[in-house]
Amino acid sequence: MNEFDARTDGRRLDVQLSELTGLSRSQIARLMAEGQCLLEGAPCLKAGTKPAPGRALHLTVPPPREAAPQAEDIPLDILYEDEDLAVVIKPRGMVVHPAAGHWDGTLVNALLGQLDSLGGIGGELRPGIVHRLDKDTSGLLLVAKNDPTQEALSRMLRDRTVEKHYRALVEGIPREAEGRIDAPIGRSRQDRKKMAIDADGREAVTLWKKLAEGRGCALLDVHILTGRTHQIRVHMRSIHHPVCGDPLYGTERGVRVPCLMLHAFSLALPHPRTGELLRFEAPLPEDFRKGLRIGGIDPEGLRDT
Repeated sequence: MNEFDARTDGRRLDVQLSELTGLSRSQIARLMAEGQCLLEGAPCLKAGTKPAPGRALHLTVPPPREAAPQAEDIPLDILYEDEDLAVVIKPRGMVVHPAAGHWDGTLVNALLGQLDSLGGIGGELRPGIVHRLDKDTSGLLLVAKNDPTQEALSRMLRDRTVEKHYRALVEGIPREAEGRIDAPIGRSRQDRKKMAIDADGREAVTLWKKLAEGRGCALLDVHILTGRTHQIRVHMRSIHHPVCGDPLYGTERGVRVPCLMLHAFSLALPHPRTGELLRFEAPLPEDFRKGLRIGGIDPEGLRDT
């Protein structure tokens, strides 16, 4: 158990405590909601509280508790692993975190069974997954193995020093060779299962470049500068080129492909401890390659895929 004492400085408590402890603001918010933060000796539950400067502040970070997910012997393609982090390939159809309806067989279960050691992060013993992929998106995922790496990778993602590229087969053929989509994304006000372009949403920036044209479809390299839920799927729909095979944002006019045609293809980042530049690529899975052939694109003739 760790105890932290400070005097308020006039800022939001989650911001001040995040800097004090090294935990993320979401982790601080959870601890506060659990009653672990005392302001002048009384529980303070709201992360956005801005008390006057000079008030006594105390935060308790409980020791790691056993995670509900259990280790499972699930084969997992681990491209890289050291004492700080791992890079894995998530197969299509695998849920990242356990949740209602998916309590086992998830990436978390697989990581607990395959990686050598995983640190306790923010009072919870679990793999430090710092970004996610939708269930039906395949490809590369970063995993932190200790608290310092978790915080460093989260900070690098916020600062855009992690470069993430995807491959996406989209409906129709864009006229331009490349483009930029800068449109905020929030929860859809019509359908809570969906995300949507929303002026009140969070910043979202997507860069895309056309790699190949098929029959009524095109293969794109997509570089995301932010990591919003369903970002690529929403942004491509917003320019009238939804991802092929997308059951939420696609249309009936798209190529009849066997899966959601979205794959997290490459990652590049400086190692959070050594500074060494790390680069990884995940080859296109066979179902994605099959979808390309259906769309009239030869996967064998593509460069860098």
